[in-house]
Amino acid sequence: MSHQLVIVLDFGGQYNQLIARRVRECGVYCEVKSYKTPIEELKKMSPVGIIFTGGPNSVYKDDSPAYPKEIFELGIPILGICYGCQLMAHLLGGKVTSAVTSEYGKTETYYDKSCEIFGGAKNLPQKAISWMSHTDYIEKIPDGFKVTAHTDCCPTAAMACPERKLYAVQFHPEVNHTEYGSEMIDSFLKNVCGCTGDWTMGKYAETAIKNIREKVGDGKVLLALSGGVDSSVAAALLAKAVGDKLTCIFVDHGFMRKNEGDEVEQAFEGWGLNFVRVNAKEQFMSRMRGVSDPETKRKIIGEEFIRVFEQEAKKIGKVDFLVQGTIYPDIIESGTGDAAVIKSHHNVGGLPDHVDFKEIIEPLRMLFKDEVRALGRELGLSEVLVDRQPFPGPGLAIRIIGEITDEKLEILQDADYIFREEIAKAGLDKNIHQYFAVLTNMRSVGVMGDGRTYDYTLALRGVVTTDFMTADFAKIPYEVLEICASRIVNEVKSINRVVYDITTKPPATIEWE
Repeated sequence: MSHQLVIVLDFGGQYNQLIARRVRECGVYCEVKSYKTPIEELKKMSPVGIIFTGGPNSVYKDDSPAYPKEIFELGIPILGICYGCQLMAHLLGGKVTSAVTSEYGKTETYYDKSCEIFGGAKNLPQKAISWMSHTDYIEKIPDGFKVTAHTDCCPTAAMACPERKLYAVQFHPEVNHTEYGSEMIDSFLKNVCGCTGDWTMGKYAETAIKNIREKVGDGKVLLALSGGVDSSVAAALLAKAVGDKLTCIFVDHGFMRKNEGDEVEQAFEGWGLNFVRVNAKEQFMSRMRGVSDPETKRKIIGEEFIRVFEQEAKKIGKVDFLVQGTIYPDIIESGTGDAAVIKSHHNVGGLPDHVDFKEIIEPLRMLFKDEVRALGRELGLSEVLVDRQPFPGPGLAIRIIGEITDEKLEILQDADYIFREEIAKAGLDKNIHQYFAVLTNMRSVGVMGDGRTYDYTLALRGVVTTDFMTADFAKIPYEVLEICASRIVNEVKSINRVVYDITTKPPATIEWE
């Protein structure tokens, strides 16, 4: 079953993936493509709409990202956002120049409700707050356009040419700070592009199962099962698709949280799966000795995972396919096209050049985390698994800054266990989307029992998020943090200082490495 498709054309802005997420929330399937994607390729994809993203450049500079003007002649509705708004104006004969007064943050904006995307945004008043982030502005709009919104400083906060289905906004409707922003995007999709909202996890599951069956045929499938949400949902999907042709391999690399290896094994008892647990701590640790660089850690772990799977595959006979629980944020953060590599995920940028399988199947690679959870519920997974705390594939290896040792692993496992236990006791485990401890490589002076100590600093991290593309730090009550810190320094050896990370994403990532 094919879905209506909207293309998010990426010009390098920080909120580009959030735009995609907002489109999906409207029940419309979309994909992010680089601005370098040839126009002929876009035509073949037959999108019902295109969204130009923001970006850090000035459109009037020669080396700034651009796109062929032919795109405006395709008859496909286009929405330009921020840089995309200015690019539309620039390419179609308007004038963009440096503003006397830059606009950043929450800005009072005046809307023309006769504009289709504003008039169709439910309950949008004529004046509301939008989120601005620009130093350039549109001094002159192109012929055929009209101004549809303005601020006290920006004469063209939005413009439109309804006859050509071209719309543009200087602000960012995709961020939560823009009031009625999601409604504006939904109005563009439904009222301008004619989207019907045919993107649901029920239909996705139906289509994915059919495609997997056709691809696998009579072949055998090996699935990398970590016990996390992504691989668990992938396991449920594959179990429905290919049944006993599937073998799930749980590689315990030794970097799991305290008692987690046993918990994962217990969680899949009674599933009727071919479940194999491989205790490979020594194999992984031997490769990690002396390694401190986080990117190197990820790549080593990615390669070693594949090697373990290859070893296990030979034991069960010829295996044609390897399944991974890779999701869309993994792809994005590992860098696509011109996008910056934020960090290589062990199951994306960490894969070796040669893999001894016919093909790798990644049935979740185009889904965001909340879509994966929704798919899990659709497939009948228990809430315990669907709501499980996200845990990176490399595990505690990337929550130990610097070289990994057995001693550091034990320290972090014990400290992390206490933190998670106290968060659950306080009833905060359902409200904080990810929380964990990080063992830093920094030692500092402390006092215990009237004696000097020189031990590690432990960092605690908690975030709240809807899509894991952006995140705010969790406002954990001081009394809870105090209990955590007190227990950790008293019960865990070699830690004499506990700090709490209050950085948002961006500029930070959720994980430290």
